[in-house]
Amino acid sequence: MSLVHWDHFRDLEDVSHRLNRLFSRSTLPTREGSVGRESLTLADWTPPVDISETPKEYLIKAEVPAVAKDNVKVMVQDGVLSIRGERKQETEDKYKKYHRVERSYGSFFRSFAVPDDVDDAAVNADFTEGILNIHLPKSKKAKPKSIEVSVA
Repeated sequence: MSLVHWDHFRDLEDVSHRLNRLFSRSTLPTREGSVGRESLTLADWTPPVDISETPKEYLIKAEVPAVAKDNVKVMVQDGVLSIRGERKQETEDKYKKYHRVERSYGSFFRSFAVPDDVDDAAVNADFTEGILNIHLPKSKKAKPKSIEVSVA
């Protein structure tokens, strides 16, 4: 039998997430050491994101299915990228009986610190098939250049 290390913080997070799902609320991660350490914020739902980097840009991909393009706002201000939006709930049909509703509706908000090497003026976003792609191009000034050193 192997010995398993008990992480009581993980158990507390699990209970918190279960309670949040039970009450149809979600929170952004706040645990020390979690990637991107975001502040505690209540939202109706939180779209998952992927953040990647190439030599030319950072790319944030957010899953926002069934959200109209007009209901999503992206803003960069004071070194913070904010994504705000809302997924509207379908109008209830009095003749329709729901057996289960698992999809979340309502407003959402995500924010991320923008790296210093991003050209804020060139940030752009596109919206395709429920995926919001936010392109954060790196500034030309921030790119490293090599300097040849001559030996005398």
